[in-house]
Amino acid sequence: MTRILLVRHAPTEETGTRLTGRLPGVSLGPDGERAALATAHALADLEVTAIYSSPIERTMETARILALPHNLSPITEPGVTEIDFGTWTGQTLDSLRQTELWKTVQSRPSQFRFPEGESFVQAQARAVESVRRIARERTGSTVVVVSHSDTIKLVLSHFLGQPLDLFQCLRIATASISDLRLDGDQAPVVASINTTGVGR
Repeated sequence: MTRILLVRHAPTEETGTRLTGRLPGVSLGPDGERAALATAHALADLEVTAIYSSPIERTMETARILALPHNLSPITEPGVTEIDFGTWTGQTLDSLRQTELWKTVQSRPSQFRFPEGESFVQAQARAVESVRRIARERTGSTVVVVSHSDTIKLVLSHFLGQPLDLFQCLRIATASISDLRLDGDQAPVVASINTTGVGR
């Protein structure tokens, strides 16, 4: 059995207001660093054997803080990166909520592809494959995977057996921990979701 602790990155100044997506230069501020330290403290007593991270700056910064108590270096894992929001990248959430397409994002995400970007179906498939591969490679251990809200929700929704259109029902706070356990052909276990949420 592999225990996979899915951690959303700590907050940035733009978390919750702008769809920063894969934009470069979006880093943790002091509040984000404090949130990441709190999560690192929550995980410090566990025997974590590896810490994987999306290559985006805010996730790598969070992962480096989480790795300190375990004397580890984060491993970049592109499969758990942020969704490619295409032309929506960088836009404010307030402006996007005014569009007709936003209703599809919320109610029928399985039918949506971001303009010039990725679909939720594609994002879920590559993230789930990454998590499955990590579980196979790290059998019998506990690992941390630092990722993004939608990516984590898509992974959890898959292993909960939910239709993709229900993934928006989940809530994943910044710097929160969700506990997924995979054991070969056995049924997956989602032991907890969105614990130790210390951010927005």
